[in-house]
Amino acid sequence: MLVTGGTGFVGRQIVKSLLARGHAVRMTARPGRVNPSDLVGRIEIVPTLDLFDENEDWWLSRLEGVDAVIHAAWYVEPGLYLDSAENIRCLRGSLRLADAVCRAGARRFIGVGTCFEYRLPNAAITETSPLGPVTVYAAAKLALYLAARRRFAAAGVDFAWARLFYLYGEGEHPARLFPSLHRRLGAGEQMILSAGDKIRDFLDVEIAGADVAGLVDTGQTGVVNVCSGEPVTLRDAAERIADLYGARHLLSFGAAQVHPRDPQAVAGVCNVVEH
Repeated sequence: MLVTGGTGFVGRQIVKSLLARGHAVRMTARPGRVNPSDLVGRIEIVPTLDLFDENEDWWLSRLEGVDAVIHAAWYVEPGLYLDSAENIRCLRGSLRLADAVCRAGARRFIGVGTCFEYRLPNAAITETSPLGPVTVYAAAKLALYLAARRRFAAAGVDFAWARLFYLYGEGEHPARLFPSLHRRLGAGEQMILSAGDKIRDFLDVEIAGADVAGLVDTGQTGVVNVCSGEPVTLRDAAERIADLYGARHLLSFGAAQVHPRDPQAVAGVCNVVEH
């Protein structure tokens, strides 16, 4: 089993779940990014300064003996990644990986996509819902999905594409909504928010990681919505956290500006096969 992006927010949870299931894991990582405490279980580290710069032959040598690949790596710098040209570089590097997987004879490839590949707003997104990305990030992910689907079908490689929805939990960037709420409300500080009427689908990243890892064992192919299937408004989500601190009075709705591309509703219908 080869995993890319295994030190990231989602990838770390994927690796943890794979190890818990008894899989041997080979993981790409930049030098210094993996602590000794992370090397729990059967992990073989494949060092690379930048996996998206590696050529097909490099990948081919690292895929020897690998029967399945989970590709979770991508450029996701907060505040920059949505329209960055780095997405195109990630797309090119990922296509080289896909070609190497076909040449190496691996039987299965699991890619990690995004709910933003879909046409939004939509409060009941299924795997067959219309597509319509509006950022470079989502468009690059969709391009990888479309190209890889054709490539793997021709090579006889089983292909699953896990579209992630709104994740929270361990390792989350501190500037995101949930950590900000916990930090400010826990300190007794006011939290300024938008009107809170937008609908979202939130899922704990630990569950998401387990869902992606589970695709190895279930053999599920095609598009898989990794989501809770439970749409909630941002107001409801914020109030649930505020109630942990008895601090609803510290929530100030309606004052924060909303990004013009922020859709009114993003919520999915989960189709993950039980694992």
